[in-house]
Amino acid sequence: MTTIALINGRVLDAHGPREGQAVLVQDGHILAVTGAADLRLAEAEPHDLQGRLLLPGFIDVQVNGGGGLLFNDAPSVETLRGIAAAHRRFGTTGLLPTLITDTAAKMHAALEAVDAAIEQGVPGILGIHLEGPFLAPARKGIHDVGLFRLPDPDDLALLAARHRGVIMLTLAPEQVPLDVIRTLVEAGVVVVAGHTAADYATIRAALDAGVSGFTHLYNAMTPLGSREPGVVGAALDDPHSWCGLIVDGHHVHPAALRVAIAAKARGKCVLVTDAMPPVGSERPDYVLNGQTIVARDGVCQSDDGVLAGSALDMATGVRNLVEQVGLPLAEASRMASAYPAAWLGLERRQGRLVAGQRADFAVLDDALNVRETWIGGVRYAFD
Repeated sequence: MTTIALINGRVLDAHGPREGQAVLVQDGHILAVTGAADLRLAEAEPHDLQGRLLLPGFIDVQVNGGGGLLFNDAPSVETLRGIAAAHRRFGTTGLLPTLITDTAAKMHAALEAVDAAIEQGVPGILGIHLEGPFLAPARKGIHDVGLFRLPDPDDLALLAARHRGVIMLTLAPEQVPLDVIRTLVEAGVVVVAGHTAADYATIRAALDAGVSGFTHLYNAMTPLGSREPGVVGAALDDPHSWCGLIVDGHHVHPAALRVAIAAKARGKCVLVTDAMPPVGSERPDYVLNGQTIVARDGVCQSDDGVLAGSALDMATGVRNLVEQVGLPLAEASRMASAYPAAWLGLERRQGRLVAGQRADFAVLDDALNVRETWIGGVRYAFD
């Protein structure tokens, strides 16, 4: 069995980049992170990182599209293959393709496509994120309110059925009974709150029922007020839940990002992209719910100024966390890898540079641009 030694790189650990370290890869997993004196290096096939940074591969829990493709348009294995390949260019080694509010038939097709993609080994597909349709009209964002509805027994049966990957479901807790939330959580669904006009008490009850986090914190939810904490206040007050943050410089002000990161327990803020088809594509426009959306200066908006996802990739998000928010690279990296892995319950196999984890890496230059992505020990080069 061939062992690959990734050498001459700066391996990111808890304190920052370290020189003089090598990563041994065997059978798609990390065999060891070791020093240059390790005798196993002499027997391994060397791969020279040319002094570049070696980070854990990025994990994105909210990806609507990429490479000119939108998951809602054609929920198929080929669409997933194209979206994953587009994001791979930016260091993403695991993602949840995200279906925006749609019909029950489209939800069923999307779940089947993800199951098939995982069965076929499409690199990077970890499961699915269903963003809707159980959302609040008052906080609809770009979603089609005409497709909003309450969950019925068929929905519960579909979501609770055995699937090959993670299922994350964004819902508005005021639209869904607490016993339904409990049933979904007991079935293994990662239930999160988003596109919600709920008050603090309603969100607190939903958290107690098993809601584990918040979809794109600050956006499409009731804000923090002095006498009514709202959804944002509940999210920042709760020590156990995760918060997704879109760090594109448009969805959330850097100061608000710093407030959230300071308020939450360490490990509970997660970088997400909410990416749309322009990511990894030269074409800036796409159609969503019959509306033409155009990405201009990194902002995806409808004609009436409603944000419609983002043109963000994970590598740019990490760079923004460092340059705009002021985080150390090690913490920005964890927000893009270890923390989302923990949210999805995958921390034992992904998200860290330690022995036994899957060999998922992002290799970055000094400007934090991705030059190589490794998924399960397979290298993709972008020089």
